[in-house]
Amino acid sequence: MTSSILVLGAGMVGTCTALHLQQRGFDVVLLDRRAPGQETSFGNAGLIQREAVEPYAFPREPGFLLNVAIGRGAEVHWHARGLWQMAGSLLRYLRHSHPKRHAQATHAYSRLIVHATDEHRLLMTAAGAQDLARHEGFRFVFRTSKALDEAVERAANLHDRFGVRYQAENTTQLAQAEPALRLPLAGAVHWLDPWAVNDPGALVQRYADLFVARGGRLLTGDATSLQSQGLGWSVQTTEGRVHAEQAVLALGPWADGLIRTLGYRFPLFIKRGYHQHYTSPAQLLQPVLDAERGYVLAPMQRGLRLTTGAEFAPIDAPPTPVQLAKAEALARELVNLGEPLPEAPWLGARPCTADMLPVTGPAPRHKGLWFNFGHAHQGFTLGPVAGRLLAEMVEGRHTWIDPAPYAPARFM
Repeated sequence: MTSSILVLGAGMVGTCTALHLQQRGFDVVLLDRRAPGQETSFGNAGLIQREAVEPYAFPREPGFLLNVAIGRGAEVHWHARGLWQMAGSLLRYLRHSHPKRHAQATHAYSRLIVHATDEHRLLMTAAGAQDLARHEGFRFVFRTSKALDEAVERAANLHDRFGVRYQAENTTQLAQAEPALRLPLAGAVHWLDPWAVNDPGALVQRYADLFVARGGRLLTGDATSLQSQGLGWSVQTTEGRVHAEQAVLALGPWADGLIRTLGYRFPLFIKRGYHQHYTSPAQLLQPVLDAERGYVLAPMQRGLRLTTGAEFAPIDAPPTPVQLAKAEALARELVNLGEPLPEAPWLGARPCTADMLPVTGPAPRHKGLWFNFGHAHQGFTLGPVAGRLLAEMVEGRHTWIDPAPYAPARFM
């Protein structure tokens, strides 16, 4: 008899989870309140970051922290209420960012990242989505020689430890590679392995279309209506209440709210981010991170997308696009942005854990319930990997990655 399963959340992680469960013979219902890929997965820089083997640590440099505290720079913005609400999780995040603990997290994190492009390639081919991605890499550009030298040293270290490929570029080489850049910068680290997707939401939709074409059910509904019912689970949809033997929570930044109703208190927090599209006449060939200023410029189908760093704020706080204004001013130094498209800036949230590792595995106190969230900045990158790993666990067979570091039970 085919097992039935609900997947709540149709972002990159949830959609890929649904696809991998479907491939293993499960009868899958994928549910979201919106169309696939219209929340967190929609608003990123469109990067599949094979080079991102190290999770983002809490910044520990005194100068950086001082700038954040007094509101200087564009990398980080904070709300006092957000810091107060997230204080416990942020303190644990700071402790886990100690070099020794961060190295342990990197060991586990890198084992997921190493498979990112291979797993996306399989799904892109099956979904006919190759036209959305370019495979020429991603540049970190630097304004000062000191920062460039430090970055090249770090890149060499990551190459030796994890095999990520890079190329160091000086001022002349960078200017030749990206002639749209206005300033004579110190140079760049060109990461050669990442892929750039020119419409992130469209890629998730293509994966969802593949799921439906293979017989999956995609429904609109309310994840907060999830209930344990008999030996299974049910959720309210626009087609009525739907029942299944098992359920997966892949709700990204909304997972914390739902698991709290089930009695779980995990050290979760969010980092919000903004983007804006511009009608730029300058044609960047690849995405660029202004590494000393903390924002990304990425060529997209709708124009040049400017994405900001992290804003520590409650998920329901009103928009405060302070970083976007700062980042726009800095970006105009580098390229001719042109005019912003006539639409409000996009705002989304990244789901983060204090130990910088995702939450993937069985719910400790609820039979037939599974968690797959907490991928922070890399949910778009890790969706197919996370989906495959969770599906293998649900299937009950040997997993091709040891799931122990990501187990929800680590927080119990």
